[in-house]
Amino acid sequence: MRVLARAAAVLAATATSLLLVTSTAGATTGPEHDPVFAPAAGTASALVTKLTHSQATTRLRSSGITWSSSGGCSDRTKPNCTSFEQVNLSTIQGAQTLKSATGCALNITGGTEVGHASGTYSHYNGYKLDFALSSCLTNYIKGTFTSIGGNQWRSGSGNVYFHENDHWDVTYFNCGGC
Repeated sequence: MRVLARAAAVLAATATSLLLVTSTAGATTGPEHDPVFAPAAGTASALVTKLTHSQATTRLRSSGITWSSSGGCSDRTKPNCTSFEQVNLSTIQGAQTLKSATGCALNITGGTEVGHASGTYSHYNGYKLDFALSSCLTNYIKGTFTSIGGNQWRSGSGNVYFHENDHWDVTYFNCGGC
């Protein structure tokens, strides 16, 4: 009985101190690479998996999702580019889920590049994507999700779709059922 109690205590201590994120490339990184969820000393917290631009575009391409930028570039430091550098894996998976659920052609016009509003759940921190407007996408969002006011709709999984003037600004809190 004593051995079981000791094993349970060791397991609990290990579980609260183990904080690893594995990228899709297989490399392991620590919380210092994630400015959103860096844990306070001695605490455990959720971490997100970040992708490189190349990893994200490979996933998007495999789902038939396109992307474009007004500058024809992918440099994260330029606001007229569309970059996926440091995007969350769950954000890309959310876009893939949206593509699969809607059957619509999806074109991403904004990713993690500078020039968007700041905040925890921001473009730069990997939580948001902008999609070009299309009647297919608009009809699906407005016909399937719940209106929460202010030109915003919430999916069943909790992701928020905001109809801005010339695009859909989507906040992915999770992958939307991937």
